[in-house]
Amino acid sequence: MRFLIKKTDLCSLNMPLYHKYKPHYRDNLKLAIPVVISQVGHTLVQFADSVIVGHFAGTISLAAVALATNIFSVVIVIGLGISYGSTPLIAQLNGRSDYNECGKLLSNSLFINIICGLLLFGITLTVAFFLLPDLHQTPEVVRQAEPFLMLLGLSVIPMMIFNTFKQFAEGLGFTKQAMLISIWGNIINIILGVTFVKGLFGIPPMGVKGVGYSTLIDRTIMALAMGFYIFKSARFKKYLKSFVLRRISRSRAVQILRIGAPVALQYTFEISAFTGAAILIGTIGYHEQAAHQVAINLASMTYMMASGLSAAAAIKTGNYFGANDHAGLRHSAISSYHIVLAFMFITACIFTLGNHLLPLMYTTDKIVIDIAGQLLIIAALFQLFDGAQVVGLGILRGMGDVNIPTGITFIAYWVIGLPIGYLLGMKLGFGATGIWYGLVLGLMASAILLFVRFQFISKKHRSATISRL
Repeated sequence: MRFLIKKTDLCSLNMPLYHKYKPHYRDNLKLAIPVVISQVGHTLVQFADSVIVGHFAGTISLAAVALATNIFSVVIVIGLGISYGSTPLIAQLNGRSDYNECGKLLSNSLFINIICGLLLFGITLTVAFFLLPDLHQTPEVVRQAEPFLMLLGLSVIPMMIFNTFKQFAEGLGFTKQAMLISIWGNIINIILGVTFVKGLFGIPPMGVKGVGYSTLIDRTIMALAMGFYIFKSARFKKYLKSFVLRRISRSRAVQILRIGAPVALQYTFEISAFTGAAILIGTIGYHEQAAHQVAINLASMTYMMASGLSAAAAIKTGNYFGANDHAGLRHSAISSYHIVLAFMFITACIFTLGNHLLPLMYTTDKIVIDIAGQLLIIAALFQLFDGAQVVGLGILRGMGDVNIPTGITFIAYWVIGLPIGYLLGMKLGFGATGIWYGLVLGLMASAILLFVRFQFISKKHRSATISRL
């Protein structure tokens, strides 16, 4: 038996690369594309907010959006990370056809995510009231950012409810509905945002607060729509027989948090490094801060697309891991790396060729456009690293390996990336570009270390499986 397995593996090595991974390319993309679109929905809210404010409220208001959204991005990724804890568990249980346990996990996940949303709202209010005034930012920027940040904080509660149902459905392989709800939600957000900011149909102009209200309304509608879909669709009936919200199990809650909490930390270490970079850049000037918002918003969209591929990779990895098919797991994981690298290469080319055109979507301020153009060239440099590291995290999450990757992300961003960025940007005088070069080094370190970790873990599990045969 061992000889036959090794012979099969040897034959697969001699297959042309495309044909070897072709079935996995197709399956992963079929699962990933709707996830990518729904993931991008989170970033498109910020994109729409930035574009609307940049064109209708001016550069200082755009800087206020930059300050608030960069701080809130830490809050949002903590929430997303916690909610992701259920997805690989659901995928593994579904791979074993344990439908009752899936419903019980949904009950516990909804309870955890609502509590988490309330706590994150409290943290956001604390930051808005007590931290913002002490960050050495332009006073007018802070004044406009405070109410906007509070409204974003309130919107995290319906966002967590939406994500509970979204991650449950995606863990079972149903991804299209969340995609459609995200698309319609963003259309509503844009319409309401323009209406509130500019002041249409008799509504007084609200400025930055207007996009805060539109985001809150949008996320509330999305949560209601996703919950209605889960409970009314016939495809989920067999899973929901055991769903009882008041029956919260400590062991299941711990099981979810053992994955969700480290995932939240992984995202927090990365995003908080970028938030730290935004705050440092804000001390340089509001033009630089607005330019950072333009560049990071564009880079965030490609990151969230890669994060969608990562979520799909986690689901497929969880399926293979639950079925004890480690050869299929490796092929599926490597194909996910191929897909994300090809995609991020394309976005790197777009950032390079359109570095002075893309910022025009946000502003007509020539100073902001020039600085943003320089930052987009640097963003093009880190696209491949960013895509590789986020897919690596998803693959490892699907195998239940979250603790070591959490340590890797901390080292990459807070020991390597941000300190080097601070040294280059603030001490050596390279400004915003120096800070971004430090972030490139952090992303590169994360991508390399996570791939090494994947190779070690996957080969270890595969060897253990072969030795048992």
